[in-house]
Amino acid sequence: MKALITGASSGIGRDIALELAKRGYDLIVCARRRDRLSALKEEVKTNVRIITADLSVREECLRLYSETRGEDIDVLVNNAGYGVFGAFNETDLTRELNMLDVNIVSVHILTKLFLKDFIRKDRGYILNVASSAGFMPGPLFAAYYASKAYVLRLTQGIREELKKTGCGVSVSALCPGPVDTEFNDTAGVRFSVGGLSSACVAAYAVKKMFAGKTVIVPGALMKAARFFAKLLPDSLVAKAAYSIQRGKQGK
Repeated sequence: MKALITGASSGIGRDIALELAKRGYDLIVCARRRDRLSALKEEVKTNVRIITADLSVREECLRLYSETRGEDIDVLVNNAGYGVFGAFNETDLTRELNMLDVNIVSVHILTKLFLKDFIRKDRGYILNVASSAGFMPGPLFAAYYASKAYVLRLTQGIREELKKTGCGVSVSALCPGPVDTEFNDTAGVRFSVGGLSSACVAAYAVKKMFAGKTVIVPGALMKAARFFAKLLPDSLVAKAAYSIQRGKQGK
């Protein structure tokens, strides 16, 4: 059994890698920071292959697939991603475009290419890490929220296609709320409410992925937030989201 995890150098990606290793999976871990991946390798007892790549570059995504397509991968976890905080007219365009390449384009490329292989085998799991942000508009985090909505809807659409064909491949979207990871520092924010531990989120995500759950929402608070977001008009949800974002106080 073998799993490929992107963004495995820290946070949810790292903890998902550890969780899969506990279940006996050999790992292929990908991120930009080799030293972090090497430290991860020292922690697990299964085989670990390290591949460094910058997934904001399309050619690097294609290289990652090319270097691993012959590995008979059973699980793909698209975790790499980050956020850019601030008013849309003030945030840096280059940084935002880089974020969209990581959050959307890399997920799109890797999901499509590995899905084709999984369908041929009629087995496999794909876990795309989205966010509870994908359920609503996100003023002061607009591009990030929109990117996670893309990941969520892409996953749901693919899942329905697979159901119609009776294919044995499972595709899931992980949609956590606040999690205690390096995401906060990268985005320059502090969450106004306490976040879940990435280890707990990872364990829950892996469990639900193998159970075939399409949309995985860890934590009672985020489950409730999703429920009420469905009931309220988008205008009210946007106002509430704006208040939440202001509480994140950019660093």
